[in-house]
Amino acid sequence: MSDSAKPPAAARLRVCIVAPSLRYVGGQSVQADLLLRHWQNDPDIDISFLAVDPPLPGSFAWAEGIPGLRTILREPIYFWHLWRRLKDVDIAHIFSASYWSFLLAPAPASWFAKRRGCKTLINYHSGEARDHLQRFRSAKFVLSSVDKIVVPSGYLVDVFREFGLSASAVPNIVDLSQFRYRQRTPLRPHLVCTRGFSTYYSVDVVVRAFAEVKKEYPDARLDLVGGGPLEGDIRKLVGDLNLTGVNFTGVAPYKEIGKYYDQADIFINASWLDNMPLSVIEAFASGTPVVTTSPECMPYLVQHERTGLLSAVGDEKALAANVIRLLRDPALAMSLAQNARDASRKYTWEAVREQWLNTYRGLV
Repeated sequence: MSDSAKPPAAARLRVCIVAPSLRYVGGQSVQADLLLRHWQNDPDIDISFLAVDPPLPGSFAWAEGIPGLRTILREPIYFWHLWRRLKDVDIAHIFSASYWSFLLAPAPASWFAKRRGCKTLINYHSGEARDHLQRFRSAKFVLSSVDKIVVPSGYLVDVFREFGLSASAVPNIVDLSQFRYRQRTPLRPHLVCTRGFSTYYSVDVVVRAFAEVKKEYPDARLDLVGGGPLEGDIRKLVGDLNLTGVNFTGVAPYKEIGKYYDQADIFINASWLDNMPLSVIEAFASGTPVVTTSPECMPYLVQHERTGLLSAVGDEKALAANVIRLLRDPALAMSLAQNARDASRKYTWEAVREQWLNTYRGLV
């Protein structure tokens, strides 16, 4: 066949990820960064990134530490970037949380994308979806106008269905190179919680559960890896309970988070609202057996007595009892960890890439 008769090579799809930057480490920024890094030099995708939180120019840099003011100053800069950067893009892959942040970042991104003639994909990550859609009528209007809604869990697919919105599930990605799987033999009473100090994650329940564990295992330790508005309350609770062995590590950069799982033997979580917490998948990959409360989303991720142990939301005694159960039954702990490690492979780039590629191709 002559060169002129050869079929043309498929053009690379031009995808722009619109998401928070790693300046403020969080679930969305980490996922966006992983996608961006994995798509680099890919034969099928030409990837670019547009931050929803562009830095303020030098003359306004002083306002970066003032949340409300920095948002007001940043929004017109963000709009200008959207208009300029989405000009030559096939798909705008827009990360989304809920409530006011939805109106400030994903909603305008989808509007500008449509004006620039590119397909719009909202990648919705918030466990607050049901409450958001009930309270903000504008959210359903925006979401019903985009070309595709993608969520990281079957739980959110079901929630969106309640509001007449069709969503597809593509799992979050975990970079397994950040985590070293090891068997815990012997299993020590060294617990780790990598959730932020916010209302949703109930770190106070983790601390109260740890107090129960200490009654059985006085040498038990708890590493609290994170930060947030309730840190002062949590520190006070630790003092009021006269607890020893609690280590406040502060917020860990994503590239360093693996060492905290590696140092500990059991992962503990007490959230009452969640979606698909990366921390649980990271624990799967690290071999730290998972003990967690069971908000509505959690059974979609953790199978009770197969990949972890579940207990009722807000019940610190039940949470502690599951920790103690593992310490008394190391064979169960090992079985949970091994099953969880197998489950974690569903969240590798090798497993997720084709799902994203098919999603993009389906749009164009």
